[in-house]
Amino acid sequence: MNWRAILVILGIFLMLGGGVIAYAELKEIVPKQLNGAPLIAVGEKNKSLKDIIFETQKYVVMIETDSGNQGSGFLYNDQGDLITNAHVVSGVRHVRVKTADARELAGEVIGISTEVDVAVVRVPELAGGGGLSLVKFEKASVGDEVLSVGSPLGLHNTVTTGIISGVGRSLQISPYTYNDLYQISTPISHGNSGGPLVDTTSGSVLGINSAGLENSSIGFSIPIVNVLPLIEGWSKEPMTMLPGISLTDDEHVSEEEKQPLDQLASYLVKHFYDAINIGDYVYAYSLLGADWQEGISYVKFRDSYIHMRNISIDDEHISLNEEEAMVTVVLSADERMEGAYKFVKQQITFRVGYDDDQLKLLSSKAKYLQ
Repeated sequence: MNWRAILVILGIFLMLGGGVIAYAELKEIVPKQLNGAPLIAVGEKNKSLKDIIFETQKYVVMIETDSGNQGSGFLYNDQGDLITNAHVVSGVRHVRVKTADARELAGEVIGISTEVDVAVVRVPELAGGGGLSLVKFEKASVGDEVLSVGSPLGLHNTVTTGIISGVGRSLQISPYTYNDLYQISTPISHGNSGGPLVDTTSGSVLGINSAGLENSSIGFSIPIVNVLPLIEGWSKEPMTMLPGISLTDDEHVSEEEKQPLDQLASYLVKHFYDAINIGDYVYAYSLLGADWQEGISYVKFRDSYIHMRNISIDDEHISLNEEEAMVTVVLSADERMEGAYKFVKQQITFRVGYDDDQLKLLSSKAKYLQ
């Protein structure tokens, strides 16, 4: 064997050896995927419960009908489709939808069952806005921690937490038959119906909150995996005929008295600070009116709030001026100054009104309090 052959063989061994070492090192670097859990990228952190709550609230709506029904629903796709309970929208084609950012939109029922308590409402103005992720293949187990979001008694975007306290439950509430339900320790009141049951670790929807025992902390939720084929079928091919409603029905939602402006304005200001507290500055910026956004770039807006945390509203006063509301709040917060957080109090007055038919924060004035 000549020296060239020896060098070639030696090079092959070195390459193979280096590959084995590199593979061994790579196995040490790459984290193992335990129990099918998704890998977390370097620098990424698990979402906190506050993060999950706020992200969920953005996609949950209040639904009202001309027949007096009131409930909840949640956005699940890019077509502007909301999942809700059939009993919330039964007997009507058109509904009113109130979003987390205080918009009032029109929706149309595109799918509804007379046996299973589930329906789909399409809101064209919500198309392209994404939606909540759904648990499409697995079911929850007893002991799993969950949260419910809805509008019990008309209290928009109310959150309750609890656990899955039972599985496989069955109920009969005419005309609907409920099978294989989750029993949950989050109470379901009038107005909660149709809201999402959310896994607190992933933020994905496990079920549709549908019924509750009166004066009890026991509720029941339809597993989303059980009705997903029905829901997706309606989204792909909307029903042309709804039970008890003809295709040519000229029914339209009547113009009834809207929710008072002072209540909507108060809600919008609180929702704005919820976004700031959770660090969702892009969403908070979207709540500003066009003139305010023209006067401040997103980067400057973010920089003005990024040094503040734990903002709470201690006091609030609202006055109305024609079609606008002046909302004055006294805030407590921790503000970063000279490298350390200090407790501060501020008084801020927001001018709130409609901008292109959407309620927005039009301007604000702030001052520090002693």
